[in-house]
Amino acid sequence: MKRAFLVSVASLALNAGAAQADYTLHVLHINDFHSRIESINKYDATCDAETLAKNECFGGVARLATKINELRNQLKSEGQNVVVLDAGDQYQGSLFYTTYKGKDTVEFMNAIGFDAMAVGNHEFDDGPAGLQLLAEGVKFPVISGNLDLSQSPELKGKVGDKLTLEVGGEKIGIVSALAMDTPETASPGDKVIFQDDIDSLKADVQELTDSGVSKILALTHEGYKRDQEIVAEVGGIDALIGGHSHTLLGDMDGAEGPYPTVAKGPDGEVPIVTAYAYGKYLGHLTLTWDDNGKLIKAEGQPILLDGSIAEDPTLAARVKEMAAPIEKLKQKLVAETKAPIDGSRETCRQKECEMGVVVADAMLDRVKAQGVTVAIANGGGLRASIDAGPVTMGEVLSVLPFQNTLSTFKLKGADIVAALENGASQYDDKAGRFAQVAGLKYTVDPKAEVGKRISDVQVRDGDAWKPIDLAATYGVVSNNYMRGGGDGYKIFATNATEAYDFGPDLADVLAEYLAKSGPGFVPELDGRITVK
Repeated sequence: MKRAFLVSVASLALNAGAAQADYTLHVLHINDFHSRIESINKYDATCDAETLAKNECFGGVARLATKINELRNQLKSEGQNVVVLDAGDQYQGSLFYTTYKGKDTVEFMNAIGFDAMAVGNHEFDDGPAGLQLLAEGVKFPVISGNLDLSQSPELKGKVGDKLTLEVGGEKIGIVSALAMDTPETASPGDKVIFQDDIDSLKADVQELTDSGVSKILALTHEGYKRDQEIVAEVGGIDALIGGHSHTLLGDMDGAEGPYPTVAKGPDGEVPIVTAYAYGKYLGHLTLTWDDNGKLIKAEGQPILLDGSIAEDPTLAARVKEMAAPIEKLKQKLVAETKAPIDGSRETCRQKECEMGVVVADAMLDRVKAQGVTVAIANGGGLRASIDAGPVTMGEVLSVLPFQNTLSTFKLKGADIVAALENGASQYDDKAGRFAQVAGLKYTVDPKAEVGKRISDVQVRDGDAWKPIDLAATYGVVSNNYMRGGGDGYKIFATNATEAYDFGPDLADVLAEYLAKSGPGFVPELDGRITVK
């Protein structure tokens, strides 16, 4: 593909004036919405009445609809071209998903009017049937190019690999790919076959190019790091709109890179964008091609969907109506804390975090009478923080929305160390497999070679600590997802003995532990995980 894309967005803007570009496309995009149908607070959990009254909430489908409609209508009235895209993971993360299992997602996405969506890994949390409901229900294409669905009775012919949109008289090709480790992070089943993402993208780009499509976007659910690797290897992509890693890009505090991030591809420079998560931001990328088909400009910023943006009244009323049956459970007071409990993605997937400590301690406390001495939880299973003060069941379920149950089993010391090694195996990607623990201490060196990232593993012996005995057998508590091999913990599935996977719901375990801890509870880090 012809390319004259410069490294600097500022440089692009300076050069664009002389280019007399003939086609501009505005891409409005979200990713990793995670069932945040209602607005969220600063901790990415569902807003409570007090925060709502202070107008300190963000996102929610009603506010998202307002901003998308406002921008889309304004741009179209000016003769501009607009597409609205979702880079995956609409499912999982609030009581709306627990209650409606995607029917709400279908209704609200249709009401907003998306043009296309990439499959996210969490669309498989309830197996292929969960994605089937979405793909059959929405009025726009749902795609993922590296899935072979020919053997899946639920999904065959329902999820595409690529598509072409006619926008303002131009053909816009869209290719897509889903993270290859989805069988470890969700439940696609054995009839959904994953193909190499790079090979699939190359083939789909080639097919579009051969059919005369010269403007091609990648809509991926792979993560910011993998997106840069994709751009480096796959030619013919003009821009990549991504998700999965919940990465914030832009010029605001906490951003991990510029919006767009410009990466070098086989044909030149390619802009990459993603828009954090939970509907807190709406990405707005503006792409301009000249009349020779060269991409000459890429600019934009994510738009913070804060209280200054009014909620769409029709959707707000519908959200309130659908929330009514679950409001009683959400508002049930279960505990009180004296300080916030940090469960943020940034901490819990790379180091000891407060929520990891509290959840692992709660798990171990629940089963210690059974002779269990070690708890291992996946950082990715912790989906929100809890603020100080009264704690509702709704907040607890925002932290632990997956309806996982406690699993207890026996495991050799060597296998425990191997499990911790797995937890550190995708450290730079902030993968959800990072191990939060109780009854255990360990040191992790993310830069060490494979098999040597974990050291100084100790187990609690009364009030003291002693080195783990690799040959000894220990009682372990985790969750049923990890016990089944989720997040790469295959060793739990293959080597565990005396396993019982049907314990109480993890959310109930946390709620009861916080209640027992009393209103003066303050989370504390105690050095159980050391990062070199």
